[in-house]
Amino acid sequence: MSQTLTIAKRELSALFFSPIAYLVLGIFTFIVSMLLLLTQFSPGFPAEIREELTWIVRLLMFVAPAISMRLLSEELKEGTIELLMTAPISDAQVVVGKWLGAICFFGVLMSPILVHVVVLEIKANPDYGPIFTGLLGLLLVGGLYMAIGTCISAMTDSQLISYLITALITGGLTIGMYILSVVQWVPNSIKNVLYYINVDQQFDGFSKGLIDVRNLLFFVSGIIFFLFLGVKMLESRRWR
Repeated sequence: MSQTLTIAKRELSALFFSPIAYLVLGIFTFIVSMLLLLTQFSPGFPAEIREELTWIVRLLMFVAPAISMRLLSEELKEGTIELLMTAPISDAQVVVGKWLGAICFFGVLMSPILVHVVVLEIKANPDYGPIFTGLLGLLLVGGLYMAIGTCISAMTDSQLISYLITALITGGLTIGMYILSVVQWVPNSIKNVLYYINVDQQFDGFSKGLIDVRNLLFFVSGIIFFLFLGVKMLESRRWR
C-alpha cells in the first residue's frame, strides 16, 4: 500500500510540473465559471448546481483524457517504465498508484465547484443533499474516466493516441450510447443495455440527490475492470 501511495504522490507532483495540466486547469476553471453564470445567476433558476454538474460530466469526456494520457505513455516513451517493472513493486501497484495520482489532481480540478457552492450559500439557501450526491457522482465519473485513460495509456507510448482513444471511449459512453438508445432501428432489448451503460443516465440519479446501489455498482465495477485491464496490458510488456 505504501508503494502505491508513493507512486501516487510521484504522479501528482509530475502532473503539477506539467504545463498541459495547468492549461487544462485554467480552461476547465474558465468554462465551469461560465456555466455557473449561465445556470445560476439567471432569473428563475433554483439554488442548485445540478445542471452545472451535468454539463461538467460531458466536459470531462475531453478533459479527463488530457489528464490521463501521460500516466503510462510517458513512462513507455522515455523508457522509465523499465525501472518500475524491475523495482520490487507489482504492476497492479503501478497502475493503481498512477490512477490515484490522477484522481488527486482531478480533485484539485473540481475545486472551483466548491467555490460555487459557497457563492450559492451566500446568495441563496441551497439544498445540500443533491449537491453532496452530485459531487459524489462526479467523483465516480472522474474515477471511471481516469481508469479508462490509465488503461489506454498502458497500451501506447504516444500521448496523442492515448488521448484520442480515451476520448473516443468516454464520448461513446456518453454521447454515443445516448444516440444509439434513441435510434428507431435498434431493438428495445439492446436499447435497455445501452441506456444502462450511458454515463449520463448513471449520473442522473446522483444529480437528483439519489444514491442507487445499481449506479454505484456501475461506476465501481467499471473502474475495477479498466484498472484490471491496464494491469494486464502492463504485464504483457514483461514478455515482449
